[in-house]
This record gives sequence, C-alpha cells and structure tokens, in this order.
Amino acid sequence: MIWCRFTSGDITSHGIVEGDVVIAVDGLPWADHVVTDKRFDLANVKLLVPVIPPTFYCAGANYADHINKRAVIKGVTPKFWPKPEVGYRANSALIATDEDIVKPLEAGDDFEYEGELVAVIGKKGKHIKREDGLDYVFGWTIGNDVSERAWQSGDRSNYRGKNSDTFKPMGPWIVTGLDPKDMTTTIRMNGEVTDQFATGNMLWDVGACIEELSKTITLYPGDIIWLGTDGLPRSMVPGDVVEIEITGIGTLRNRVVAEAPVTAGVSA
Repeated sequence: MIWCRFTSGDITSHGIVEGDVVIAVDGLPWADHVVTDKRFDLANVKLLVPVIPPTFYCAGANYADHINKRAVIKGVTPKFWPKPEVGYRANSALIATDEDIVKPLEAGDDFEYEGELVAVIGKKGKHIKREDGLDYVFGWTIGNDVSERAWQSGDRSNYRGKNSDTFKPMGPWIVTGLDPKDMTTTIRMNGEVTDQFATGNMLWDVGACIEELSKTITLYPGDIIWLGTDGLPRSMVPGDVVEIEITGIGTLRNRVVAEAPVTAGVSA
C-alpha cells in the first residue's frame, strides 16, 4: 500500500494512493484511521513530507564501498564501526519531493547528495531483537542526506553540515510490504545515472539499527531511521536536479538553487 501526506486547497491529510487517485484518510496510517470518500487526482495535489517524525534518526557509515571511497578522498585508513552508528537529524531540514534544495551562500564546493532508504517505525518498542526489527517497521520511503563536507568535517557537530534548512528531502510517499533485499537504489543528476547499488547491501540492516537504538531509547510510531548510502556521491551546484529512485517505492526529485542574498538587518 502507498501512503502519502498531501494538501489540496484548504485540506491537508494523509492519503492512500491508488493509481492516479489519492483517497483522503482521517487519522495516522500506523494508528486507528478512517478512509473517507474524498478523492483527488494525484496530479492535482501537492505531496508533502510523508511523515513529520517524533524523532529523526540517521545511520552513518553503513555501506562498505562508501566508507572505502570516502577514506581515499580523505587520505585516511577506512574505519568500520563494530556496531551501528546512529545519530540525529533535524525536522527543520525536511522538505518534500519537488521542493528546492537551497545551497547556502557560505557553502563550499563539496556540496553532495546521499541517496538513502528510510524506515518508518509503526509501533512503540524497546529492547527489540534484531530478528524482530522488521515487525516494528510500518513502511519505507526515500531520503536525500544533503551534506556540506567542509562544514561536516570542520564543525564540532552536524548542526549545519547536515541539518541546514532544506538539507533533508524525503518522499515521495511511504510504501508498505517491501523487503530491502529486493531493492536497488539509482541516483540520477540531470538525467544521468551517477550511482547505483543494491539497497540491502548494508553493513547494518534496519533490524540491527533498531536493536542498537532500542537498547536505551524507546522507539515510537512515526519515528524514522535513514539507513545510509553507498558509492561516492558527486557535488551539486545550483541548477542541478537530483533524482533518487528505489525499487518498489518510487522517485524523490529535487532541484538545487542558490540561496538569495540577505539584506543586512532584514530577516530571511
């Protein structure tokens, strides 16, 4: 099943996508809800970020090829962590498919995409075993973990290198009943394939990430876990269009634009 969040006129709602139609739903997809008789043409609605998560988790260094290639760029020995390394991202950075990624005025040339599978948690849990992890996943969506590499390596935290406004495109919707082992991630820039990899070829699958997180943190419905990227992403410049397609889910598409100059003394 395909679940979305959308707006049409004065209506903002979750919905079920069936072909070219969106059926509005009262309530949350992973909780009690009522399917209404309100139907909209998919082409005429604005898709929103499919979930605003209570907590936004992100697993880093989760594909071997990505670790190895980033180590070559940095001139260091590849480092493989003995367990999942999961951090946090900011909800304020989230944007929907077809919305613009804004490159900040002060951002450097190493301004990169990272195409990632995203797990949406469907029920509350703690002390969850790896083999039971998929039981807690409601469905899957797509994320683009935009990174300003100089900020990422030079700052003490990822407050701007990973979490600046618009740095976390996610969508276009949530799809249930899929298995990451059956997925392929394809990334295109301006229509050219720049990366393609087996989505399920992670060092730590979602079950492992859920097990590690839930040892000390309670997971709640609507939480999301971004699961990392493979390959060596390219740098983006204003005017580029980045598409991330994952088998069975669809395509997340965003254009890159330059931040407009801000007049001194005037808030953005």
